[in-house]
Amino acid sequence: MRFDIAKRGEGLTYEIRNIVGVANRLKSCGMEVTWENIGDPVHKGEKIPDWMKEVLFDLLKEDMNYAYSPTQGHDATREFIAERVNRRGKTQITPDDIIFFNGLGDAIARAYGVIRVDARVILPEPTYSTHFLAEVHHASFPPNTYRMNPYHKWHPDMNELELKVKSHKAIVGILVINPDNPTGFVYPEETLRRIVKIARENDLFLIFDEIYINMVYNGQQTVPLSDIVEDVPAISMKGISKEFPWPGARCGWIEVYNGQKDEAFAGYVQAILSQKMAEVCSTTLPQVSIPRLMSHPEYDKYLNHRLRTYEKLSNVAYNILKDVPYIVVNRTNGAFYMSIVFNEAVLNEKQTLPIEHNNIRQFIEKICSARIELDKRFVYYLLGSTGICVVPLTSFFTPLMGFRMTLLEKDMSKFEQTVRTLADKIVQYVESSKWSRD
Repeated sequence: MRFDIAKRGEGLTYEIRNIVGVANRLKSCGMEVTWENIGDPVHKGEKIPDWMKEVLFDLLKEDMNYAYSPTQGHDATREFIAERVNRRGKTQITPDDIIFFNGLGDAIARAYGVIRVDARVILPEPTYSTHFLAEVHHASFPPNTYRMNPYHKWHPDMNELELKVKSHKAIVGILVINPDNPTGFVYPEETLRRIVKIARENDLFLIFDEIYINMVYNGQQTVPLSDIVEDVPAISMKGISKEFPWPGARCGWIEVYNGQKDEAFAGYVQAILSQKMAEVCSTTLPQVSIPRLMSHPEYDKYLNHRLRTYEKLSNVAYNILKDVPYIVVNRTNGAFYMSIVFNEAVLNEKQTLPIEHNNIRQFIEKICSARIELDKRFVYYLLGSTGICVVPLTSFFTPLMGFRMTLLEKDMSKFEQTVRTLADKIVQYVESSKWSRD
């Protein structure tokens, strides 16, 4: 080529899947891998119930479900979703306020991609990688963030958020992930209302990623954006990949609130739709399934059963890890992730874990001989020593050192053993440099 044509990504990687390559290398050496890196319930053994499959079998018999759908999404499905939102009696929307995408990742990429390069959305820290990558790539510049505090049960620093949106005039929007990924934090209504107030007072719009909004447990409560948004321009992002669960369907949508109350915001939404029109439409079959599955008499019972399982796993993990030295652990109350943070300054470049297999040990040592984040170093040694594959917390774009695991294991005894192994290896790893000095 006459010059370098690729847009630079600031060296960013998607570690949630990047670590799979390392784990697969270990598998080729005969190691059994415990996959705790990705939030795919089906991959972890979730059984799709027969009633759900029967609905899909019936849909496959209908010829029109093999055709294009309207660009914004299947008409009947958008009507169904709008009715569900309006039934709560708060902010009202119409089917025209809903746009479907090929997965929430597609919606995220388009939502940030049409924003001017000199306009920024402030993100929580840590934040889900897809949001961070999309926001940074659209501007090619480091983001503004507001911190989630692990020493305060992952509550966001609201004073920092308010100060930053007032002082950084390039900020035009606020991202909230509720329930949060990667922390499992569930936003109280009071906190959400304060975020809406900050947006209103500073003439901002809101992006709420609510893909886990119906996955809350341990007695916690939250509210959807539609309940509290009032007159603030906003977008809610939702999908079926986690709740049904059907991640392979790649089916997500946005709900636009107060889309015509601000001229600039209306132009922004139109830009998203115009991009979507170039694609024609999103996949039809998953869209068509939504009304039939969500209104099925077994749906709520099925979802509730899954939530009780995640609740049990969250408490098993918390009760094992809460007294482990060197780390900060908070109980997960929503979604199906738990993030563990190492105390400040406990990690260093001399710490290791024993690895029995020579080829695996040499492979891990080679990776860790490079200049990498200290929590990533722990994650690689953990993988080489035990086969447990977690994600370093710094890959969620935070200076906090730690890791994220999932609450998706179907075998309760295996899950408990995995967490106990984690607890033992955390202590062994941190204290290994102590013994090497002695």
